[in-house]
Amino acid sequence: MAISISASMVAELRAKTDAPMMECKRALTEAEGDMGKAEEILRVKLGSKATKAAARITAEGLVAVSVAADGGQGAIVEVNCETDFVARNEEFRALVKSCAGLVADQNPADVAALSALPLGDGSVESVRAALVGKIGENLSIRRFARVEAKGRLSFYVHNGDKIGALVDLVGGDGQLGKDLAMHIAASKPKALTAEGVPASSLETERRIAIEKARADGKPEGMLAKIAEGAVQKYLKDVTLLAQVFVKAEDGRQTIEQLLKAKGASVAGFVLYVVGEGLEKRSNDFAAEVAAQAEAAAKKNDAPEQE
Repeated sequence: MAISISASMVAELRAKTDAPMMECKRALTEAEGDMGKAEEILRVKLGSKATKAAARITAEGLVAVSVAADGGQGAIVEVNCETDFVARNEEFRALVKSCAGLVADQNPADVAALSALPLGDGSVESVRAALVGKIGENLSIRRFARVEAKGRLSFYVHNGDKIGALVDLVGGDGQLGKDLAMHIAASKPKALTAEGVPASSLETERRIAIEKARADGKPEGMLAKIAEGAVQKYLKDVTLLAQVFVKAEDGRQTIEQLLKAKGASVAGFVLYVVGEGLEKRSNDFAAEVAAQAEAAAKKNDAPEQE
């Protein structure tokens, strides 16, 4: 009697091994549903590196952008790895670039759909898993965005492909689009206008301002006004249109004023910063070596047990 392989069984094995989903299903089928045996089958096929790497933090990586020649559509993607050394690996860079192109051309619904798309002799997922086994580091496709432009897309990638900005400019010209993308990468706005800033963020700013004002001994009757002033200052810092243009000659021209002078507008933008919001490894190679040496010394100094 054939064993039924459920989606939950495949998911469990994939979580343990980091192997592609179809490989997990094949291994479970071959093992007749025996999870331990299926894991052994995968280790034989793929090696043990993927299993060991699956739980490690991936807070380094690259951002790649792909934009159609006419600027009508494009995509931005972030793929993570564990170390900056691997982020410079040509095969890893090729994978990230391919992912951006596939998102732009194929419009996958989510990371799982992107992972299933054909790439090379297999799929995006099989290429990723093979690289994990070859390099020995965990690699993960974190996020992507695809944009159908209302105007024309411009982009800028900065800091060794660690920061990427994609902007949809209506009107204006190519130079203005590039300048805006550079500004976004440098100033890192959170939203186009105040309407795009989460209410929770504004409430946090109000609360912090009130707590500071109380600590400074300000009268209770002034707290609401102080909090509102703090919120308005915060909005100027984090909304694109209110920010001062980084290339403004007078140091005062805002993006909104720049766009008005050029007869243009921004329909939207996407900004990715590699590892933003992720836990980063706090140790480095030198620290690891020192820690290992210290542990070895302690072991050698320990008294022998009779």
